[in-house]
Amino acid sequence: MRSWSETITLPAPLRDAIPAGPPPGMPPMDASHRESWQAGYEQGRMEGEKSLSGQLLKQRTELDELLHGTLNSLRQAVPQVVRDTENMMVSLALEVARKLVSDMPISVPMVEAAVREALTHVESSAQVIVRLHPADLELLQKAGSPLLGSAQAPNDFRFLSSVEVSRGGCLVETRFGTVDARRETKFDLLKKAPL
Repeated sequence: MRSWSETITLPAPLRDAIPAGPPPGMPPMDASHRESWQAGYEQGRMEGEKSLSGQLLKQRTELDELLHGTLNSLRQAVPQVVRDTENMMVSLALEVARKLVSDMPISVPMVEAAVREALTHVESSAQVIVRLHPADLELLQKAGSPLLGSAQAPNDFRFLSSVEVSRGGCLVETRFGTVDARRETKFDLLKKAPL
């Protein structure tokens, strides 16, 4: 008998192929042996399919759990991202406003408006001291501001310069307390205000 030396190439893998006889080197099988061998082959094939099916089912379950976990994480992450973005936008808007206001030139009407606004928070009191930045007080004095003329009784209503007050703001002191109308204080209050 001649041995075959060429390789056979098939267009598709074999399916449901059953060997016609025993593997090389084994003696020929009789009918009962063949049936037993065929039953063992079928049992092995079914066990393999069952095992593969179980593995696929397990992998599918794990993939499904991973997918649900990812979706839950995204559901929880999106609101947090929105909150963080809102907070960043508010901080950015406040910083832009602070820079715009700090770059504005200080004028007489601006200082007068700050003092008037602070005085609205003061109950009528016998003694009021308005502290302004030295440059702002000098600006009001040079302009002859009518606000300075309202301090007719020097002991009851006075304007004083103070380096602790920033430009464009003021501190109003009464015997009942102090109204802080400095710019930085207003910005701090804005930052702390709820959205």
